Amino acid sequence: MSKFKNNLVVTGIYAVFAVLLVTTIYPIVWIVGTSLNPGDNLLVSKMIPDNPTIAHYIELMQTTDFVLWYQNTIKIALVNAVVSTALVAATAYAFSRFRFKGRQQGLMMLLVLQMFPGFLSVMAIFVLLLQTKLLDTHLGLILIYAGGAVSMGTWVMKGHFDTIPKSLEEAAFIDGASHADAFFKIIFPLSLPAITFVALNSFITPFMDFILPQIVLRSSDKMTLAQGLYAMVANETNSSFTLFAAGAVLVALPITLLYMYFQKYLIHGIAAGADKG
Repeated sequence: MSKFKNNLVVTGIYAVFAVLLVTTIYPIVWIVGTSLNPGDNLLVSKMIPDNPTIAHYIELMQTTDFVLWYQNTIKIALVNAVVSTALVAATAYAFSRFRFKGRQQGLMMLLVLQMFPGFLSVMAIFVLLLQTKLLDTHLGLILIYAGGAVSMGTWVMKGHFDTIPKSLEEAAFIDGASHADAFFKIIFPLSLPAITFVALNSFITPFMDFILPQIVLRSSDKMTLAQGLYAMVANETNSSFTLFAAGAVLVALPITLLYMYFQKYLIHGIAAGADKG
């Protein structure tokens, strides 16, 4: 009877994973198939086109500002990854290694901030950027992303820092090392999984986000990929769904490759962040 129950549980687990796999793969196959279908009508698109073509990819490059949108997004993503990771690492190190008044309250505040979606502060962000003359600038958008990353990434990286024995730093302090030396020569090399996790998520955020760029960036030459692709299907007179599909594939490709390449670090980073609070 026990063996039957175990087999039933295993079968149920496999069934759940099979459903998840189908629901994940199905839209991916559809979007790739749509991008290879001739014409621009979504209603006659097939999952596996009879006469596949890359004409939409060529048209996307030649007739739209897709390359410019890509350059803007890459620039924002790279700078955001560096700034966000630096802020998160410094904040997490302070909470992990120092004891100061308000430490527990600060950690709790960061945890509570994660529960509120970012668009709730849209009006405040808009007014703040307007007053600081950072509206319609990539710098303004990067600062918003970096500020949001602190509340989301600090707990993950702090959890990893907590697993590193303090005796390693104490030995370095005895040899005359400063806190900066201890961080960059001891903590940083041992924290690559958590740092990679935060950096990769910060890099991918500008590719996936639409609301904040739409509010902050107003000029056509500063648009991100999300804004540009949305404009292709935003109204009935400009519904280039096949071009949109081609753009979506080109956006998803580098993100997928990055996740595949860094998946080992991502798994370790998530596990370490959940190990201690």
